[in-house]
Amino acid sequence: MIHRPTTRALSTLTGLVFALMANNAMADPAEPETDPSPAELSPYSATYSASMSKGITLNGAGKRELSDQGNGVWLYRTEVDSFIADINESLVFRWDDGQVVPLRYRYKLSGLMIKDREQAIDFDWQAGVASGHYRDEEFELELADGVLDPLGFQLQLHQDLKAGKRDVIYQVIDKGDYDDDRFAVLEEETLKLNGRTVNALKAEKVREDDSKRETLMWFDPEQDYLLVRLLQVEPDGSEYELRLKEAEI
Repeated sequence: MIHRPTTRALSTLTGLVFALMANNAMADPAEPETDPSPAELSPYSATYSASMSKGITLNGAGKRELSDQGNGVWLYRTEVDSFIADINESLVFRWDDGQVVPLRYRYKLSGLMIKDREQAIDFDWQAGVASGHYRDEEFELELADGVLDPLGFQLQLHQDLKAGKRDVIYQVIDKGDYDDDRFAVLEEETLKLNGRTVNALKAEKVREDDSKRETLMWFDPEQDYLLVRLLQVEPDGSEYELRLKEAEI
């Protein structure tokens, strides 16, 4: 059965924290911006330190890479290695006039202290259908224009910030359903990172008023708006953090 797009409550931003490491809603939010011209897509490779504090502190490392496969097709990959889990996440997509057009999304998590899980989504734009599975559940959804996947929306956010947008909403297929995810830039903030000073754009995932989960992101305009830090605070006080170690742009 094909389900039409619906909006669910905002989910956790596990994708942006590489799904392992990986609320304050803004009052009277402005309408999402749509006017700035699309930013050029550029290959890059970045490595991150990843930490989780939940009673004990666990550390790991993550790598994210964007590469041009030719003929308008790109590959976006994330890998995380840690004591408790390994994560492999990838997206094959087209880049069309400033928009990520997902074609094939794959995600796999395996570890000692968590349940293994997998997700796969295949986007058939000609037929207008996305099909796949999450854990042991198969799904099929009618495709909406501009819809993204759990990895592609992160790249779209990066590109939209680079293009000058400061308040955006994305419709994302995740776990067999549609989510609406909103992000807004809060301010410019100075960070100390790897021995240098970074004047970063600080952004948040805008959540419902009563949400106790908070996700904050910092992007460096001098490094092509690369994500340089991410902090997620859970309702129980647990913290998940990514910090950029090095990048090739």
